[in-house]
Amino acid sequence: VSVGSGVQILGMSVVTLIFALLGFLSPAHRGALLQSMMLLFTFMGIFAGYFMSRLYKVFGADDWKTATLLLAFFYPGIMFVVFFFLNLLIWGQRSSGAVPFTTMFALLVLWFGISVPLVFLGSYFGFRREVIELPVRTNQIPRQIPEQPWFVAPTFTCLIGGILPFGAVFTELFFI
Repeated sequence: VSVGSGVQILGMSVVTLIFALLGFLSPAHRGALLQSMMLLFTFMGIFAGYFMSRLYKVFGADDWKTATLLLAFFYPGIMFVVFFFLNLLIWGQRSSGAVPFTTMFALLVLWFGISVPLVFLGSYFGFRREVIELPVRTNQIPRQIPEQPWFVAPTFTCLIGGILPFGAVFTELFFI
């Protein structure tokens, strides 16, 4: 499911960047970039379904309908619920920056009317293909993992990973 959503976002990003490089998306047209990203995300559902089903089939699974439903509804559903909740808060403040109800309805139509069927179509085509043959064999006897040094421990790496950015930001803010 995550692989399919990642393919969908990656495809949307690449095509949007190509359109922007070719000059089709200008910063002068307000909202054109966001609108094109929404449409491309919707249309990339076919690639998401295809790649998810191909990878799902490699692992020997056969419940493709459940996986496709999760792909079509899980991550987009979470994003829509969060967006809708935040928009409700903005509506409550009577802000002019709130997204109108008709636009929210149009997003639902794009999601359920175009994206979900395209995800199912891509998943159908992906499951009709043969299983990807992996080019290596896995050994049935597991190898021993050697003892790791102290600085590779998760506690130490988390501390260092947090101290370095904090130190950089603290130093920058100290001299302001």
